[in-house]
Amino acid sequence: MKNASEPVRFSALVLAGDRQANDPVAAMSGLGCKALTKVEGIPMLHRVLAALRASDRIAEITLMGPSRQALENDLRMHTLLGRREVFALEPASTPSASALRGLLHVKARPVFVTTADHALLRPEIIDYFLDRSRESGCDVSVALTPLETVTTMFPGHRRTAIKLKGGPYCGSNMFAFMTPQSEKLAAFWRSVEEQRKSPRKVISSALGLSATLKYLMGTLSLEQALEQVSSMVGLKIGAVLMPFAEAAVDIDSMSDHALVERFLLERER
Repeated sequence: MKNASEPVRFSALVLAGDRQANDPVAAMSGLGCKALTKVEGIPMLHRVLAALRASDRIAEITLMGPSRQALENDLRMHTLLGRREVFALEPASTPSASALRGLLHVKARPVFVTTADHALLRPEIIDYFLDRSRESGCDVSVALTPLETVTTMFPGHRRTAIKLKGGPYCGSNMFAFMTPQSEKLAAFWRSVEEQRKSPRKVISSALGLSATLKYLMGTLSLEQALEQVSSMVGLKIGAVLMPFAEAAVDIDSMSDHALVERFLLERER
């Protein structure tokens, strides 16, 4: 019988497909593959996998992308795949579609979803998020980091943030799908994915007119937003507020890449 004190183990999905052609970060890899672009000498995908494998909350790991050819050309990935320590599926056309494909493939719940460009991910960040997701009683948990936390550690670096009362909050590319019905959120995610860099449009699409007006007037709280989205999707959706500034930093641009490299170099020193 499983000891009640043992941590719940999650399957992990890593979204590692290339979203757009001519991505300058992907071009740096020499393979046209963003996930294998090096950050301080180590491909960012390897950094994410190392964090996942160091967490005792994680069981199996499945990659959604990059292409099988790109993975096979990377000696480390070739070894992990050959030993079946990591599994790989072809990505879909968008991150949300890849997440849905992965959730349908990985039958067991719970599932932790993150991205290959989360180069500052650490086991402590993963464990903090997953433990609180398990305690929440929600179908799905989403990681958010207060903008103030991010700007304190990374002053002057601009991040997209949703301006809710008590915030603003930055998305942190971590999701916990706890129940069998939780995959409905991935389908909903697809409907707002193209508007991810325009928080007002996301709020409008997700919440409707009344909540949008509250958002624009600065009176919509995070709890109200989550209740509204939960009602629309038919799931209980919760947020885990992260105390780690690194949780909100992914590599979407050359400036992000430079920021992460500087941070890692300073930390190593």
